[in-house]
Amino acid sequence: MPGSAVEKLSEDDVPSSSVWWQSFLRGGAVFNDISAGDRPPIRSVDAFCGCGGLTLGATQAAIAVGRRLESVAAIDVDEDGLAVHRANFGTKRLLHSNASSLVDWHVKGEGKSAQFAYAPEILDEDLVQEVGKIDLFVAGPPCQGHSNLNNRTRREDPRNILYITAVALGVALRARAIVMENVPDIVNDRSDVVTTARALLLASGYRWIDSGVLATDRLGGAQTRRRYFLVATRENLEGAPDLNEVAHCLKHPPRPLGWAISDLLDADNDGVDASVMDTVPAMSAENALRIKHLFDNDLHVLPDEVRPDSHRNGHTYPSVYGRLWWDKPAGTVTTGFLTPGRGRHIHPLRPRVITPHEAARIQSFPDTFKFVINPASPPSRAALQKWIGDAVPPLLGYAATLPVMLRL
Repeated sequence: MPGSAVEKLSEDDVPSSSVWWQSFLRGGAVFNDISAGDRPPIRSVDAFCGCGGLTLGATQAAIAVGRRLESVAAIDVDEDGLAVHRANFGTKRLLHSNASSLVDWHVKGEGKSAQFAYAPEILDEDLVQEVGKIDLFVAGPPCQGHSNLNNRTRREDPRNILYITAVALGVALRARAIVMENVPDIVNDRSDVVTTARALLLASGYRWIDSGVLATDRLGGAQTRRRYFLVATRENLEGAPDLNEVAHCLKHPPRPLGWAISDLLDADNDGVDASVMDTVPAMSAENALRIKHLFDNDLHVLPDEVRPDSHRNGHTYPSVYGRLWWDKPAGTVTTGFLTPGRGRHIHPLRPRVITPHEAARIQSFPDTFKFVINPASPPSRAALQKWIGDAVPPLLGYAATLPVMLRL
């Protein structure tokens, strides 16, 4: 992708890749210099899709190999998120449904001995029409049960079975390739869902299976977010790179937060025409005083004496009520980025939390991505926090799907 003809939006001494990515984030045009010719589009289905961060990454990876991605279907319980998916990718079918209701499956054994007791079967009348016609199935099932932010017993969370449900969906669709995304700690799941998933894919005819953790900052992003990817294809093209090789080729030093959002410093305002993407909620008096204390004393970590009582004397989350650094990558953007008490979300140069626009940029969503479909009826701040905070950073989606695209 870097090196395409795009409008130059930064200083002459910035490396060309930085110029390209910064232009991309700010809404610069993406030029595909490789003609797809007569090659058919890559037809995709996105499960647990949210707003479509993983599909956006796959779209860019398809462009990188001279192909076009066609979004056939998106599956999620969030109806408004599905509408955002369609607005950005022209998605043909929106399935407002729990993924578990769309596929019939049963697994015998577990771990390396796991296999489907019978071939998984699609139950939805619309989706069944696509069986055998899907090139790429991507999924990011809920991951809260695996997170280190939760009690260890949460690793037995019933939602972890949704990881296998996603595998069953991809297999039932007879997708040529499957890309699964989750938090890195999924490998510590007590039921060993990753090993089970690999065994199911192998037994279902997927010849190339790979996995690994990709880090946004190691790919030149302005965030330290890390995600675990499991990828599989029915064809194994000899000599095609694996995940680790792609990550090595795309390796770039971390970019600072300022690189991603410097042009948005004064985009926030309280005027009648202010966009929900560029405004933040009013802070409580207590939080306003905490933010003021950080700026008055040039601090990035809030001292105990200014914290709520429950956060004093040995608390385990020092980043809470924290201020970001302008010259360092941001930490992981979460679904609480509009609340100081839910992470390090205070802007480094302005006495406020980051805006949805800034959070989207940190996540590597470009300005061309439409979170607001109808300005006359904008989404709630809660919806924006969920879509942006839960999303797979498109930069990681790009890196994870690129070796798959080379095998399609």
